[in-house]
Amino acid sequence: MTGLTQTFPYRLIATDLDGTLLRRDETISARTRDALIAAQAAGAEHIVATGRSVAWTRHILDDLGYRGLAVCGQGAQLYHAGEHRLLTSVTLDRALARGVIERLEAELGPLALAANRDGLDGNVAMDERFRAAVGSGFTGRADAPFPDHAPDRGELFAEPIIKMYLQRPGMSDDDLATAAAAVAGTAVGIVVSGLGLVEMLPLGLTKATGLSLAARRLGVTAAETIAFGDMPNDIAMLRWAAHGVAMAGAHPDVKGVADEVTADNDEDGIALVIERLLRPRSVGDGGG
Repeated sequence: MTGLTQTFPYRLIATDLDGTLLRRDETISARTRDALIAAQAAGAEHIVATGRSVAWTRHILDDLGYRGLAVCGQGAQLYHAGEHRLLTSVTLDRALARGVIERLEAELGPLALAANRDGLDGNVAMDERFRAAVGSGFTGRADAPFPDHAPDRGELFAEPIIKMYLQRPGMSDDDLATAAAAVAGTAVGIVVSGLGLVEMLPLGLTKATGLSLAARRLGVTAAETIAFGDMPNDIAMLRWAAHGVAMAGAHPDVKGVADEVTADNDEDGIALVIERLLRPRSVGDGGG
């Protein structure tokens, strides 16, 4: 008797979380979950690649029953969800970060700042000016961590950090990122990762660097990868992958580099692509 299985053209599926895999209520639809399960049954691995640090990702992965590797903190952290173990971590030089911030404030005026601390339980500390926007990942779920408040700016730099968040009242995220990158030069990386989230990172750090490290552990290459994202911090990952997919609500710069644009994250955009790529394969007939 001939059985029926499916094939999938990629060995690795990399998905951003916010605005991509997660719906606006921070859940995954049954259809998207089923599509990922089907692709995994066909031989593909699924990796979450998020700008969130481990501490701000772990509760979501646990709720989803996710057990594999996750790229967190824009590639700064590689996390094993099944073992609740931080495998690798890259930190931002705090003295360098303070120096860049001083130059930015001399040029742009006072900034609102937050620091993402390093480690498995590294929390986000915000100064008194910083405002967490709805949809930024810092508000919403009751099981999420609660940010620390740092009335003394020195507290932001008291512990090792993986990145800084920058805000400038009166400036859009894109304008702030452009201005900050011009002032920072080659000292640090600057990227927009979400609403009200302009990030300062170690120079050269992207989701692509973290994803390439995870892929090597899995024995997979960029040529065997499809990636999904929606914000400028996903651009390097989409370029690294053989096939990059932007969500319908993605930033224009992301759509500009993507190989295709799918439906919105609330409309099963990931599932639509995976379902289209899955193909039936007859087993036991000796053919392809």
